[in-house]
Amino acid sequence: MNKYEEILDQLVDGKLAEYEVEAKDAFEFQSVLRGYGRRQSITGEAKRGGNIIYTSVSAQK
Repeated sequence: MNKYEEILDQLVDGKLAEYEVEAKDAFEFQSVLRGYGRRQSITGEAKRGGNIIYTSVSAQK
C-alpha cells in the first residue's frame, strides 16, 4: 500500500484529524486521491502558498 493511501485511510477512519500536503507533493497526492475508493469522504482546502489541508468530511459536521 502506498503511503498516501495509508494517510487517506487514516483520515476517513478518524485516526488522523488532518493532513497537510506541501505544494511540491500536491500532484502526486492528487493522483492517489483520484484513484482512492472513498475519495468522496475527504475534502481539501487550499492555503496561501499552494499547500492543501485534507480532512474527513465527517469531521467537519
